[in-house]
Amino acid sequence: MEASTFRLFDFSTFSKAVICTHVNPDGDAIGSSLALKFYLERKGKQATVVVPNIFPDFLKWLPGAESILIYTKQAEQAKTAIEGADLIIVCDLNQPNRLAGLEADIMASHAPRILIDHHLDPDTDFCQEMYSEPQACAAAEVICQILSKLGELDNISFEEATCLYCAMMCDTGAFSFNSSRPIIYEYISQLLARGIDKDQIYRNVFWTASEARLRLQGYLLYVNMKVLHDRHTTIITLTNEERHRFKVKNGDTEGIVNIPLTMLDMRLSIFISEDTEHPGIMKLSLRSVGDFPCDQMASRFFGGGGHKNASGGKLQCTMEEAIDRVKAAIEAYADMLK
Repeated sequence: MEASTFRLFDFSTFSKAVICTHVNPDGDAIGSSLALKFYLERKGKQATVVVPNIFPDFLKWLPGAESILIYTKQAEQAKTAIEGADLIIVCDLNQPNRLAGLEADIMASHAPRILIDHHLDPDTDFCQEMYSEPQACAAAEVICQILSKLGELDNISFEEATCLYCAMMCDTGAFSFNSSRPIIYEYISQLLARGIDKDQIYRNVFWTASEARLRLQGYLLYVNMKVLHDRHTTIITLTNEERHRFKVKNGDTEGIVNIPLTMLDMRLSIFISEDTEHPGIMKLSLRSVGDFPCDQMASRFFGGGGHKNASGGKLQCTMEEAIDRVKAAIEAYADMLK
């Protein structure tokens, strides 16, 4: 898509933007949204990031993170920002229902909406302008594409570069999956040229474990991990009772689903966790290596989706029922997991 198609990026046409992203925002959602905020402010515009609910503690070091409005905690401020916006940028999601509590206010706004995303099957009626690149490793890569086409990538600030690098790093598991395309590293080279410290960014995200997280991780791997050797698959579970027992904080479970894939010959890892805000809802995270299609399994069995090697979904049932349904899903893909 050519930059000229981005009519709404004619910055003379608006003055106040709201940037929003998906529920349970991750590193790409937060990093990409903040990068857009800094970019728009550098262009002399007002920009506010609004997220549906809390985001992980290990992202709170990001520049600008303290300014983010959290809808579940600051609903009135978020509503005021949305009502006053003359541009809405929707980042890192493909369907409006992923805005959760923000959806009604965003959809009620008369401001034009731009979608910037990298997920499959975007809702084409959701926004007036769309920049969707499913092959991109992260929404941050899509933003790099846009900035490059606008001739702006070489002009970005240290803060913008930091946020964009962190976002891509998070959505690729520190560039361990979905990150083999050369253009990614061309963009990274340009971000590094802004003076960012990629090693410190890595430490800020991945080397900030609390004692509770380490003890929880050991417990989940030793007690709660089930290995289906004949299917090269693992299942890990976490209940809210266990969360309370280990004093789990926001972000403490991030990345645990990836650990079983370090075992020899493992192809699929599934993490089932009880939703802290909605008892009776089980959230699922799926990770795979190689050609196994997590997104297809998540869509077919768990009402979710995502990317080939990293997807998610949810079930309304007990933990025991969720385990049974996950095992049924695994058996449905037995031929691919032999």
